[in-house]
Amino acid sequence: MKVVIIGSGNVATILGKLMIQHNINIVQIISRNIEHAKKLAEELNTNYTDINGLVDDTADLYLLAISDASLTESLLYLNIHDKPVIHTAGAVSKDVLKVLSPNYGVFYPLQSLRKEMKIIPPIPILIDASNVYTMELLKKMAHKISDSVQIANDETRQKLHVAAVFSNNFTNHLYALAEVFCNREGIDFNLLKPLILETANKITEASPDTVQTGPAIRKDLITIEKNLNLLSEYPEMKSLYIIMTDSIINHYR
Repeated sequence: MKVVIIGSGNVATILGKLMIQHNINIVQIISRNIEHAKKLAEELNTNYTDINGLVDDTADLYLLAISDASLTESLLYLNIHDKPVIHTAGAVSKDVLKVLSPNYGVFYPLQSLRKEMKIIPPIPILIDASNVYTMELLKKMAHKISDSVQIANDETRQKLHVAAVFSNNFTNHLYALAEVFCNREGIDFNLLKPLILETANKITEASPDTVQTGPAIRKDLITIEKNLNLLSEYPEMKSLYIIMTDSIINHYR
């Protein structure tokens, strides 16, 4: 299988590395920034160009690993005839690609990816396609690089994207606020890391619903009031504390 990757960011880099590891032939990297394209191409030992260059027309598949906002722009310059083309966005319909080819789909890696990763974590892959031919192509590629592959339509991927924002993006933001609080109060944020890891590990074996702890689920109003007093100089955190506390109490009512 020969693949052209359009994009040079986090998703393009990690998927590119996985493809190379599993003998999928990347024949070209395309990026708006020629230097970024060159850097990734050198890492993957392949050819490269920018969006104004000549697209390799020998590929079996064209993979758009770019931001949601850039997808529409990419449709203007990519001329692939009837070749299969896919994007990697969780919250974008596969049908945005039908102007490029009758053979199109989605290859959504449900993982937080950074190009600097030394160790690539397990990546569930969610796929969808416009027809059986493209679906079989995506299944073949997905199973090469992942042990967890599922078919998911636009609605399912959108719902999973929302769930991912809550479980990953929002959670990490709370970590960041906790770190700011610790730094300003002169305490060691690193002391919280074993607790963070233990909580994350718990939900690999049990439902988050059954492992909730803390003053809110205990309805410990005295401790809650003490914590709110400590947050009097941190209005954003205080507001979030109140919202989260109310949500936990109402959830377990």
